[in-house]
Amino acid sequence: MERLLLIKYGEIMLKGLNRPVFEKQLERNIKRVLDGTFGYEIFKEHGRIFVAINGDASDYERAADRISRVFGIVTVAFAYRTIPDSSEAIEAAIKVAAEENKKGKTTFKVETRRPNKNFHYKSMEFNALVGEKILEAIEDLSVDVHNPDFTVYIEIRKNIYVYSRTLKAGGGIPVGSSGRGVVLLSGGIDSPVAAYMMAKRGLKLEAVYFHSHPYTTELAKEKVIDLAKILSIYCGGIRLHIVNFTEAQMTIYEKCPHEQLTIIMRRVMMRVAEEIALKNDAGALVTGESLAQVASQTLESLHVTNSAVNLPVFRPLVGMDKYEAIEIAKKIETYEISIRPYEDCCTIFVAKHPETKPRLERILESEKNIDFEGIVKKCLEDIEIILV
Repeated sequence: MERLLLIKYGEIMLKGLNRPVFEKQLERNIKRVLDGTFGYEIFKEHGRIFVAINGDASDYERAADRISRVFGIVTVAFAYRTIPDSSEAIEAAIKVAAEENKKGKTTFKVETRRPNKNFHYKSMEFNALVGEKILEAIEDLSVDVHNPDFTVYIEIRKNIYVYSRTLKAGGGIPVGSSGRGVVLLSGGIDSPVAAYMMAKRGLKLEAVYFHSHPYTTELAKEKVIDLAKILSIYCGGIRLHIVNFTEAQMTIYEKCPHEQLTIIMRRVMMRVAEEIALKNDAGALVTGESLAQVASQTLESLHVTNSAVNLPVFRPLVGMDKYEAIEIAKKIETYEISIRPYEDCCTIFVAKHPETKPRLERILESEKNIDFEGIVKKCLEDIEIILV
């Protein structure tokens, strides 16, 4: 009997003939979060990935926590592996039940899955046998098939795997299996959530942050770096492109109508992000915009903003309200960072009365007052890249 982690994945199972591609990407992503920290062995059976850690129970806890943050995984179970022998499987089941009983749990049931049809017990027969042996071994337990405190799961494959305790993971599909994108990452609540949601759909992300020193402080920059660090846990590492945006903002502020400032600045940001995307083989932009949340996120404003670029723009929060975004931010542990009181470049240069229904022809007319492409080029020349 040996300890290991049993990893289940969900949506990947629906991928048909393409499933091996997703499975290989998932395996690479699991290795990435373990490499350099754990000694381990990883292997697969149909519909399952298994990881054996060279270490004690605490090492398994830490490894399981990391693996549970890898998109594409539904659950991570703390399992025991035995040879396909009923007596060894029963011994493992009693061990699992005893571990749960020590936590104060007193009722249980047994569920057996039998992909290996050559095993000499049918599932229901083995459920009854294992349950009987657990009751004989542990006096403080009783069977409750409808509402048990815990379930002893048994999977009979080439080997037998026995477990009860599982960690819930994020689901989705493996990062990197849907191409690459660039997220416009501010210090606010929404854009980190948008990044998380697109990573969950398999997008490998680069991030771009627009910094306006001295109007935005180094603390604002550090805040975004800290957000990128949290996101890197889910996204498999992020390159953060920090764009010096001060000169661009001042030019726009001085030469364009103030009610159009936010829209024109936003269009420049989108163009800069698109150029970064094209240089890094990314096929989409990602923003944290939500329809009608602020003046720059009305239907008309989003249309005008989109018109600055050719790449598709993903807005996974577009139909959410703020409270929904906050709940996700709290779950992924970006919320407390996002509410630090350090303003980003967008909040510094907001007009008192921003235009809420801009017309593209009027915006293009105003942009004749500036060298739009020259501003974009200048921004691209002054970028700091941090590998998070």
